[in-house]
Amino acid sequence: MPDDDVNTGIYPGTSQALATDLYQLTMARGYFSTGLSERQSIFHMFYRTPPFGGRYVVAAGLQSFGDWLENHCFNSDDLDYLSSLTGRDGSPLFAKDFLTYLGSWRFRGSIEAVPEGTIIFPHEPMVRVRGPLLDCQIIETTLLNLMNYQTLVATKASRVKMAAGSDEVLEFGLRRAHGLDGGLSASRAAYIGGVDATSNVLAGARFAIPVRGTHAHSWVMAFDSEPQAFEAYSDLFPHNSVLLVDTYNTLDGVRNAIEAGHRLRERGSDLMGIRLDSGDLAYLSSQARALLDEHGFTETRIVASNDLDERLIISLKSQGAPIDIWGVGTKLATAFDEPALGGVYKLAAIENRDGETVERIKLSEQAAKSSLPGCLDIARIKQNDINVGDVIFDTLTEEPPSVREKVITIISPEDPWRRKIIPTKNLTIERLLTPLIDGGRRVGEKESVAAMRARTLAGIAGFDRAIFRFENPHVYPAGLSQDLFDHREEMRIHEFEIIKQRLSAMDNNGQSNHNSKPGAGK
Repeated sequence: MPDDDVNTGIYPGTSQALATDLYQLTMARGYFSTGLSERQSIFHMFYRTPPFGGRYVVAAGLQSFGDWLENHCFNSDDLDYLSSLTGRDGSPLFAKDFLTYLGSWRFRGSIEAVPEGTIIFPHEPMVRVRGPLLDCQIIETTLLNLMNYQTLVATKASRVKMAAGSDEVLEFGLRRAHGLDGGLSASRAAYIGGVDATSNVLAGARFAIPVRGTHAHSWVMAFDSEPQAFEAYSDLFPHNSVLLVDTYNTLDGVRNAIEAGHRLRERGSDLMGIRLDSGDLAYLSSQARALLDEHGFTETRIVASNDLDERLIISLKSQGAPIDIWGVGTKLATAFDEPALGGVYKLAAIENRDGETVERIKLSEQAAKSSLPGCLDIARIKQNDINVGDVIFDTLTEEPPSVREKVITIISPEDPWRRKIIPTKNLTIERLLTPLIDGGRRVGEKESVAAMRARTLAGIAGFDRAIFRFENPHVYPAGLSQDLFDHREEMRIHEFEIIKQRLSAMDNNGQSNHNSKPGAGK
């Protein structure tokens, strides 16, 4: 199935063009009115703090954004609504000539980004947007909405899958997800992050994700007895019988499932599995395994659910719980323990009146929160098929890192004293940003989510496992080139000097006014 835009049909008559913050449109009007709208500019999306106490994220949501952008235009209903908006004085918020302009507007810029399923570290540009200032500005909110959430869930899924190891992981989060649109995005992102299947049938149909499921407690309760319920279900699905055994008494439920299994074998089939959804999962799974093995059901698998996450899975596995399949719902689809990724979108360069590209920087007292200027890319360095470092560099002012150099220096964006120097012997270097949109047009073939999932799993295998520890993970060297670091520091110092001079002038004026005669300046 095509990986098209996320449209659940629950908001009839609503245009997705209006899925933005009001200030994006007021700024767009401002750029239009002040003659800045056509200035060529460069923006980057990145994040500063990794979620879940980890050191990385799995990039996701890009193709969803590309689908949205392909169809992004303002229709007559959108323009009618915008024309109805007024300021506090009752005057129209948007001028007629601006609304006329919006009526024919389409995105004209270019977008490069890391492919979905790529492992990305703090401060690295996940997405680079180039084009007219108005075009780049107006897409910010939706880009962040789609990328932040799906990246967050994909990252959580990768952690859950790593905790489970070779065991299967099923995503069961739709009923607790944040709306149908959130549920669809969560299932998509979870699969990219590494889970094996989903219970979400719409996600299965839309994205070709394998779908799996058992039955609920209500099925058992609808019959006069648990054995009747199991027999009926096994008759209907003889080759897909996974029986939920904890409706009344878990171990009695296991015994009843075994009886159903014997009847299945008489008909040439077998009991595929049992599911535990409550209680002490370590104890109950061990007892269930013993009962199943005792009666010859050594191949029957045990599925566990009930508010699982990566840490609980690790705990259960450390206790020797013989669980084969993990159903993870609420804490995956909602990213329960950290429900937001702080991805941001910053201007890094803009064309001046003379047509020259002028780099921009957002200042902060903290070096880590000062943005990076230029037109950025990421060079990923491999040594013997293992990633050993990432270099963020500015394509406007420097050449990409090269094996022709004797060493490559990586400087932490957060601590300039923390540096990694890598000799270039036996290195290979890969640039990570790839084209998505060129001159307003989609480029390249759409990928399946299965290909994105494969990239995640292969990507994780290409790093030292210490980076993915849940406790005190190793810090992967991902930072600035020497040239980019030096350039940013020069810009920071220059801007702070301007501020210092301005404040000094204000102090001098204040002193002069204080010492002047009464009535001076009137």
